[in-house]
Amino acid sequence: MSKRPEFFRGLVLAAATALIFTNATLAQTATSRPPAGPPSVADLAEGLLDAVVNISISQNVKSDDDNAPMPQVPEGSPHQEFFDEFFRGQGGEGGRPRTVNSLGSGFIIDPAGYIVTNNHVIQDADDIEINFSDGSKLKAKLVGMDTKTDLALLKVEPKKPLKAVSFGDSRKIRIGDWVMVVGNPFGLGVSVSVGVVSARGRNINAGPYDSFIQTDAAINRGNSGGPLFNMQGEVVGINTAILSQTGMSVGIGFAVPAELAVNVVNQLKEFGETRRGWLGVRIQPVTDDIAESLKMELPRGALVSGIIEGGPITKGEIKPGDIIIRFDGTDIAEIRDLMRTVGESPVGKAVDVVIIRDGKEQTVRVTLGRLEDGEQLANAKPGEVLPNGGEAKPGEPPAAQLPASDTVLGMKLAELDADSRQSFGIAESVKGVVITEVQPNSPAAERRVEPGEVIVELGQEAMETPEDVTSRVTELKADGRRNALLMIANKSGELRFVTVRME
Repeated sequence: MSKRPEFFRGLVLAAATALIFTNATLAQTATSRPPAGPPSVADLAEGLLDAVVNISISQNVKSDDDNAPMPQVPEGSPHQEFFDEFFRGQGGEGGRPRTVNSLGSGFIIDPAGYIVTNNHVIQDADDIEINFSDGSKLKAKLVGMDTKTDLALLKVEPKKPLKAVSFGDSRKIRIGDWVMVVGNPFGLGVSVSVGVVSARGRNINAGPYDSFIQTDAAINRGNSGGPLFNMQGEVVGINTAILSQTGMSVGIGFAVPAELAVNVVNQLKEFGETRRGWLGVRIQPVTDDIAESLKMELPRGALVSGIIEGGPITKGEIKPGDIIIRFDGTDIAEIRDLMRTVGESPVGKAVDVVIIRDGKEQTVRVTLGRLEDGEQLANAKPGEVLPNGGEAKPGEPPAAQLPASDTVLGMKLAELDADSRQSFGIAESVKGVVITEVQPNSPAAERRVEPGEVIVELGQEAMETPEDVTSRVTELKADGRRNALLMIANKSGELRFVTVRME
């Protein structure tokens, strides 16, 4: 009997030891498990579904094609063949007028009936109908659209205030954050999918202001124009494109970030159009070769290749050859940064612009114009009028063989006089040294320099004679430069910068 307490104590000790080992094993197992997914988004979705709408458009077309016209977005993308518009068309017999119906998504941003969607969803629509989650329908009118960001604003006239959602700050989202897509895939009705932010600031060559949010949340045809929500129920993006060979979601979708959309939507709501800031300069990237030729440690900023006449730059505040590295307090790493920052700035605002000129930083002040007013100026091509009153034609051979210098960097050069202007059709406003011949496989040919173009500057110094060019190349080589930076004008005077290797 005296041993029974000892026996029970042994049992208790063994049980306690087993419990300790069991808990330790469970803890180790728990820590070795992959992290769980997000909690259910049912409550979040329930409060948002009524603000997401289906958009149905009809369009009267004459075509032999049985499918709805499909806008090519993004045009010029290196992945063009894989992009799909989430568009669905239903056609009738070809060869005669017919009605095409297409479906997309949108979301309500104002209880008064303002709805945001993609421009390509409603583009060229003759009739726009909004289908709400409760089954009701209303006709919509187009308030305004913006092709550069592929956004559009619609308006319906509801009998009572509508459920609306608000934009969030897309700058705060991080790669790996959970997001929720709500839309109308394949016309099935409002559907929900969940994923994470895969990347930010994606450039897919869809437009000048590319800075897409990439997500692996399922996006399919019909989702275009719908909202991308964060876990607080705020719209952080507008679903716009997918990367897919099949037209189905493969986990690579793109959304216009709210930080870009808010300003556009507000302008469309207020003015029915966009009113973007305009600096009035032509720009090109600062490549590694250009950076080396200018003795920059790293390529950065946007290289000014020309000033648009009639634009905001009227007193030489900015000149061709300047590199813009900061605009209104924002660092400019590449030309996309400058285009987006300027475009989001108010028209008429006076801003400080930091430039590198002749190797030194300096700050200039510019009052912005309006991009929409300046686009016609920027795209205009001056007439190539010859002194005899005729017009030069592309590819037209020179009227006479011009005397040329010895070969420099694979180019033969001549003074720009009346004869050379007439022979190549070079405008009177162009100054510099004319290129009469480019040798095949030469450094200049590699950069697509062509006869009839004019060297305006070399190594940031103005050129007037072929001897100036030869002398400047010698100086740059002696200074240890491997590339020569050339400012080249075409026949009409439009400028561009190229680097030509001197090795």
